[in-house]
Amino acid sequence: MLCAIFFVSQILGSVLGVAPIAWQLSELIELGAALGLLLGVGFGWLVLRRTMARNVAVEDQLRLASGAFMEVMEERFTRWELTPAERDVALFAIKGMSTQEIAGLRDVSEGTIKAQTNAIYRKAGVTGRNQLLSLFIDDLMAVD
Repeated sequence: MLCAIFFVSQILGSVLGVAPIAWQLSELIELGAALGLLLGVGFGWLVLRRTMARNVAVEDQLRLASGAFMEVMEERFTRWELTPAERDVALFAIKGMSTQEIAGLRDVSEGTIKAQTNAIYRKAGVTGRNQLLSLFIDDLMAVD
């Protein structure tokens, strides 16, 4: 900011005919401004590298969390003794798909999907989709 003010004041001084500061002082200020700009570029590069490294770390954590979520789901599905069809329906339900959408994807009637979701909820010991999802979220958030 100081560099910009200095350079703009130099230009305005030249245009308006105001007496400029001594050339030695002007050169020192310009040298300081150039060093400041170089330091800014270096600092920006360091911040960019750190940000990129943090981004890679966060992506790795997200990938691990996604894998952990799938592991938790598979463990629960096995414990509840879900059939392969029920596993598919449960996964689609957890993803937020409607009964109609799941029926369309699986090429079965909505009644079949409703029966399968009821069986899933019964085996899981929950009353609905929100409670089913909260079981998995609770597992992931649990700190041992």
